[in-house]
Amino acid sequence: MTAIILDPSPVAASFRDEVRQDVDRFRAEGRTLRVVGLLGQDEGPAATYARFARRGFDDVGIEFDLRHVVPEEAERAVATANVDPDVDGIFLYYPLTDRRGDRWLRELVDPRKDIEGMHSFWSRLLYENERFVDADRTQRAILPCTPLAILKLLDRAGMRGTRENAPLEGVTACVINRSEVVGRPLAAMLANDGARVHSLDIAGAVTYEPAIGRHTHEVRTSGIDRAAALADADVVISAVPSRDFELIRGDEIRAGAICVDVAEFTNFDESAKERAGVFVPRVGPLTVAMAARNLTRLARLTGR
Repeated sequence: MTAIILDPSPVAASFRDEVRQDVDRFRAEGRTLRVVGLLGQDEGPAATYARFARRGFDDVGIEFDLRHVVPEEAERAVATANVDPDVDGIFLYYPLTDRRGDRWLRELVDPRKDIEGMHSFWSRLLYENERFVDADRTQRAILPCTPLAILKLLDRAGMRGTRENAPLEGVTACVINRSEVVGRPLAAMLANDGARVHSLDIAGAVTYEPAIGRHTHEVRTSGIDRAAALADADVVISAVPSRDFELIRGDEIRAGAICVDVAEFTNFDESAKERAGVFVPRVGPLTVAMAARNLTRLARLTGR
């Protein structure tokens, strides 16, 4: 068996069509949507990502103003974009400072302009499984764009639950990465939809028990090791940003599993494609589309 390779670009194109229609409606109302991107590097993954983002935003009619900043100017650059009435969204390209400083910068972004969905205002809603921001449940909460892109790709790959209480009830997932940007929110989103998620990183393993019979998921220390977590998983998502990561081999995963490679450096051995049912080699194009969709939702929410 050889895996079906799921290219994210056509999936992203379908969402860009949706965003383009929203952008056209704003334009008919006399509004041009504008994103400010803050970048601290001229080369490397962040700069490449920013170039892809520019193409994605241009394609749907969103203005993209990329500003190069040095670490000591990053806070002021965020503050300036926050108060600028002509700026509808802010996108940070990490690293801008160091890990601690970048976490602080995420908190400085006005949640009403946070198209990445990384501010604690949005994170709290995610981890508490609150899907709307208003009592009438008409305005959806913003979700982090990379985990959201992964979920959209998993849905396109055919990830489905086998029971009736939740859309992903009966699905077991393994997420290798527990960062605040990708791994942790992704595990929570999967578990909130009913999946059991084994979450692994260099510090060990925890398991996210599904939000079935309770309002939100539950996290417990499980001690499950890599071999057991991979063998148990219907879905494997890996996002380890290091060449030193021990690649996931075909003999480690369940036959027919859906595998998603999120990292800058591949996390999967070629043999995984011989055993997986569907293999997703990258996520980036859809991440940009989800950020653009978040922008249109925030612009409608705030009414600016």
